[in-house]
Amino acid sequence: MRWIDGHCDVLWKLWDAREPISFYDAKSPLDVRFPDARAAGIGLQVFALFVSPKVPRDSAWDAVLRQVDLFYEVIVRDGSEVTAVSSSAELENLKSSGKMGALLSLEGADALSGDLYRLRVLYRLGVRQLGLTWNHANEAADGVEEDRGGGLTRFGRKLVEEMVRLRMILDVSHLSERGFWDVMEFSDAPVIASHSNCHAVCPHRRNLKDDQIRALVEKEGIMGITFVPQFVHEPKEEAAVEHLLRHIDHVCELGGERILAFGSDFDGISHKVKGLEDVGGFPFLEEQLLKRYPEEWVRRWMWDNWYEFYRKHLS
Repeated sequence: MRWIDGHCDVLWKLWDAREPISFYDAKSPLDVRFPDARAAGIGLQVFALFVSPKVPRDSAWDAVLRQVDLFYEVIVRDGSEVTAVSSSAELENLKSSGKMGALLSLEGADALSGDLYRLRVLYRLGVRQLGLTWNHANEAADGVEEDRGGGLTRFGRKLVEEMVRLRMILDVSHLSERGFWDVMEFSDAPVIASHSNCHAVCPHRRNLKDDQIRALVEKEGIMGITFVPQFVHEPKEEAAVEHLLRHIDHVCELGGERILAFGSDFDGISHKVKGLEDVGGFPFLEEQLLKRYPEEWVRRWMWDNWYEFYRKHLS
């Protein structure tokens, strides 16, 4: 069976590296390397465009564009092994091509600097989904680490309206709780939480509460269970696959079998869940899932849920 992984930070690592890193080298320091990703059955990988708060704001737009360039020059290259996916037709072609697909997502609207033209530029460069914030506030909304817990700003509402017009996917991972509810109540955009777990299982503020998960179920979105240890279990040093499975159980108990998927956050984390240290751990996870759940469910979570969502919502 094949996998769709809804979130990784490979592009950030490539951009931030002092020396060039090869995505195609099996000995690369990346968590997601092409040889291992292919061997693990990754059929589609979502690549985030992320800019650390440490980068000066006036350099953020340049950093995003350079990561887009790295996506096409280093990841996709000539398209012989990895192909860019930005439409449902290109997604369908993955079934017969045997290639690995790659989809671009913007993590945090900070680099837009409050200007919608930049969103349109990124759309034309192949970006099809956007998370409004990282952990902090920006022109669009508050992130989960803002104590005031604000929701969407006026610009944030305009941004979401433009995303709906462009038929882009809205990612609520990292968004404040009030921002989450603003999105759910204000927008008709297709919604995902690309890399978030269950607050009831592990009470980290980055995890979703039960009413949020139920809202995602009602909206027919996607919830990507993530491998970030502190979102899986406390203490994070003891986080293991058995703890990850508890999040899956809980989503299912809330009626989320058809929204459940995975978003590893590989290359965005320094600590790892035991057995899921890099992309090579996906077959181990598949094995553990099949021991616990019906094959039909496992296939849905590995591939079908993401695939059907993207087939429906990619323009």
